[in-house]
Amino acid sequence: MHALEELDDPALGHLLADYTGLTDIALRRRLETERGLYMAESSKVIERAVRAGHEPRSFLMAERWHEPLRDLIAAAAGTGGRDDGGDVPVILAPEEVLERLTGFHLHRGAMAAMNRPVLAGVTELLSSARGGLGARRVAVLEDLVDHTNVGAAVRSAAALGVDAVLVTPQCADPLYRRSVRVSMGTVFQVPWTRIERWPALDELHAAGWTVAAMALSEGAVSLEEFSASPACTAPDSKVAVVLGTEGDGLRARTVAAADVVVRIPMAGGVDSLNVAAAAAVAFWELRVRN
Repeated sequence: MHALEELDDPALGHLLADYTGLTDIALRRRLETERGLYMAESSKVIERAVRAGHEPRSFLMAERWHEPLRDLIAAAAGTGGRDDGGDVPVILAPEEVLERLTGFHLHRGAMAAMNRPVLAGVTELLSSARGGLGARRVAVLEDLVDHTNVGAAVRSAAALGVDAVLVTPQCADPLYRRSVRVSMGTVFQVPWTRIERWPALDELHAAGWTVAAMALSEGAVSLEEFSASPACTAPDSKVAVVLGTEGDGLRARTVAAADVVVRIPMAGGVDSLNVAAAAAVAFWELRVRN
């Protein structure tokens, strides 16, 4: 257990470095990648991360939250049930010190710096989904820049029967603090990995996937029409839904390489939905129904 009174405490400097500047996205993207970590914010998110087998590097919280979180700390530390964290440092500090350190008011109980897991390859991920039965529905997030949209899409994937999520090289990090929080920790529940090369649909096509690009292109079929097609209704159907970046949508090369282009019919003079909302609609309509 470590008590933190001032930010310049030399004994805790190496631990506090993980929590510095949490609101600076560019800084965190570099630091968290270099150090192989991510931040879990709130007791619920930490609990779901631990349940998924992720290991904490340290905990950070206001003193008043330590007692309510003793059981979670003991479970997460994995050190014989020690509620002081055992070998995993637990840092307690006044709330004003925490706010100066992180850059925002920490009001959700606790934070934890977690070791970032090694991501599986695409083939391995898809074949191991559903307890080894293999994925049937996959979401592909192409170059989304808003972490809120990534988190919301993952949460919808968890709720609406999507078995795995693939993110492109330029897509925002699903393990960034805001993504994790918006997903309510479901980012630890839905298998996901990052595609190394994009657009490259050959791996999905070779494995028998029908790739559906969500776009407003001329000639696109309605979501309802596609969901009623054999590509979705066959007992062994495998569908990958590709959703594009918030501003420009999918790349032209991605649309051209897809098996089908699908649109959500709009009413009321609206031309499109926010990508997170569109994802939820598509996931529900294309869910496996047998």
